[in-house]
Amino acid sequence: MSVWVIADQRNGALRKPAFEALSEGRRLADELGTSLEAVIVGHNVEGLCNEIASYGAEKVYLIDHELLATYNPPAYARAIGDLIKEKQPQIVLMGGTMTGRDLMPRIAARVGAGLAPDCIKLEIVDGKLKATRPAIAGKVRVEIGYKSDIQMAILRPNVFEKLEPDTSKSAEVEKVPFEPTDLDTKQKLVEFVSKETGRPELTEAEVIVSGGRGMKAPENFAIIEELADLLGAAVGASRAAVDAGWRPQSDQVGQTGKTVSPNLYIAVGISGAIQHLAGMSSSKFIVAVNKDPDAPIFNVADFGVVGDLFKVVPLLTEEIKKIKAQEG
Repeated sequence: MSVWVIADQRNGALRKPAFEALSEGRRLADELGTSLEAVIVGHNVEGLCNEIASYGAEKVYLIDHELLATYNPPAYARAIGDLIKEKQPQIVLMGGTMTGRDLMPRIAARVGAGLAPDCIKLEIVDGKLKATRPAIAGKVRVEIGYKSDIQMAILRPNVFEKLEPDTSKSAEVEKVPFEPTDLDTKQKLVEFVSKETGRPELTEAEVIVSGGRGMKAPENFAIIEELADLLGAAVGASRAAVDAGWRPQSDQVGQTGKTVSPNLYIAVGISGAIQHLAGMSSSKFIVAVNKDPDAPIFNVADFGVVGDLFKVVPLLTEEIKKIKAQEG
């Protein structure tokens, strides 16, 4: 009985949530007195096994095939699901990337395992996993137990502590054969379109600056883009801003957008509707700028500024520029 982590990679590089899942997996494995093992799927990704080992995995299952170079839902689910059926790990974890949220339910259905999504806390109680996740738009925390022997969980990014890698560690690598079937080839990736912004991916960013209806026009997002670039942050948006056509849907934070948990979330001109709060209320620190002192966003903010964002944000940006200039 072991703890497994499905290590998500994109274009031959491990995603940040994979490191968080490996770190949490290592902690759970130590508490259970068992081994931590990982699964990596892709093409020409054997070089990632050493990096996975540096986060505590003692064994890595490598599933490498040209058909798996990009995410193929039925092929990935079959390859990993069949391996889980054979090896019977006790716990299977994966970071909550777009791939993780799509792949893990497919695997859980295939192996008959219980699955807890969007977890913000994991514990071992009486030898079994107990997961905690937000529910009802973040108003409550739900504790989830398992009846199945295999217990699966998807971890919300930026919530679980990432260990410092130990490059002296190594892992046994077992190459798992993969033979494509007709089902695997029915779905074909025609084109992958990636918009390069030079900023972090929204769900993985440690700092996010988001704008809402208070931005008044799409061109005004340049104000928060400048601030975001100074902070090395991602740019987000409320549903109102997205519905108005000011930002792409990929920038939307909230119940019908992306769920984020950065170290710092700066909400600019966002009133704080419950749908938006559901997507960002687990951020470690929240700063809000809004001219309405009764805006609901202030109920969750650690720091709030009541004022005109078109005056406050440029002043904040200038102060940060001065600080950075002093630091050299």
